[in-house]
Amino acid sequence: MSEYRKEHDFLGEQEIPNELYYGIQTARALDNFHITGIPISKEPLFIQAFGYVKKAAAMANRDCGVLEPKIADAICQACDKLIAGEYLDQFVTDMIQGGAGTSVNMNVNEVIANIALEILGHKKGEYTIVHPNNHVNFSQSTNDAYPTAFRLALYKKIDNYISSLEALQESFGRKGLEFNEVLKMGRTQLQDAVPMTLGAEFHGFSTTIKEDIQRLNEAKMLICEINMGATAIGTSINAPEGYPQIVTDHLRNITGIPVVLAEDLIEATCDTGAYVQISSVLKRSAIKISKICNDLRLLSSGPRAGINEINLPRMQPGSSIMPGKVNPVIPEVVNQTAYYVIGSDVTITMAAEAGQLQLNVMEPVIAFSLFSSFTYMENACYTLQQKCIDGITANEEHCKNMVMNSIGIVTSLNPILGYEVAASIAKEALNTGKSIHDITVIERKLITQSKWEEVFSLENLLHPRFINS
Repeated sequence: MSEYRKEHDFLGEQEIPNELYYGIQTARALDNFHITGIPISKEPLFIQAFGYVKKAAAMANRDCGVLEPKIADAICQACDKLIAGEYLDQFVTDMIQGGAGTSVNMNVNEVIANIALEILGHKKGEYTIVHPNNHVNFSQSTNDAYPTAFRLALYKKIDNYISSLEALQESFGRKGLEFNEVLKMGRTQLQDAVPMTLGAEFHGFSTTIKEDIQRLNEAKMLICEINMGATAIGTSINAPEGYPQIVTDHLRNITGIPVVLAEDLIEATCDTGAYVQISSVLKRSAIKISKICNDLRLLSSGPRAGINEINLPRMQPGSSIMPGKVNPVIPEVVNQTAYYVIGSDVTITMAAEAGQLQLNVMEPVIAFSLFSSFTYMENACYTLQQKCIDGITANEEHCKNMVMNSIGIVTSLNPILGYEVAASIAKEALNTGKSIHDITVIERKLITQSKWEEVFSLENLLHPRFINS
């Protein structure tokens, strides 16, 4: 049977099981917020980031001479344990909550305080020695500690997502090289256009992902501006002289993240514009990857009554009633992940707009939406790369046959015959089912067989050059 300690806040007293490192304010949050069922411990980068924030604050308070070095050292040691991933099970507050993240901040403050107490040889709850508010939260408010931790964690989330995009980009790049000599029909508006290579198509997929990697690297620098030392609303109330810059310097040094102090702490405390832009860049990436997945599903459709230019890896039986059916389940799951991200972007947009006056209290749902969206898209990219792209094969002969049977190849005759004549050939081919070759060379004798072979050689179809006579 658990032993209990009594803790109090200005609302009253509550018994807390002795084995727990969190305290009364966290317990109240557990009672109040039953929303997602997802505790903040499910975002370990967030907890690690809070460890960095609280450590930097203790170091800055020590340097400013307002926190006893012995207490500051114990807090730093406790923070190091959080940074190392320990005590995750003690972070129990729901990801979505009221109070602009106060419950998360107090969950962190209480856990660090009680770890520090044990380091100093005291019992949990002996807050006259190390207090969650008076010592761990010294020179801070939820309104600067929470967004700073959020930004540090988000920076690493973005880096992790970029790594997954790089793996996906490289996979498409390898397929681009592998399929470099595979002739196929290009299509616009789902209609035959002109010939191209399958390699060029896959290289295009690689290029478009590379562009989003660049955009993400640019966007993540927006969250390097922090408001530590702003305290409640940006006036730095209760923070000693010089503290904002000192804590920022410590944070930059211990994290390796190039954080800088915002020039206007009032503005920085209420502004969530960086999250809107990062979400937009993530949405852009998700939309483009979803578009690629749509293309993969079309190119592999059939196999006998569709386009069937490529084969996706066969991952699982596709039907409970149709024997032998195999579905493009990996592109499908990535599509659905992208839809989630698009919906989350709307949530972030509305939450950012909903901030009033000197604080945006909706930041927890912004954090939840961005954390989950980056995690899901990272997982989706690795899944797409490993379970789909790496195993794609080409139906080379089928691709070539579709090109030569297509009306679209008549476009290559425009420089020789002119648009009007080429259009009449296309019309006759469509009406009669005859081939472009037979109408042009055999029936109308508009060009010689040798010229046909020059224009429609494999080399010229793969790498077209201008031929006008």
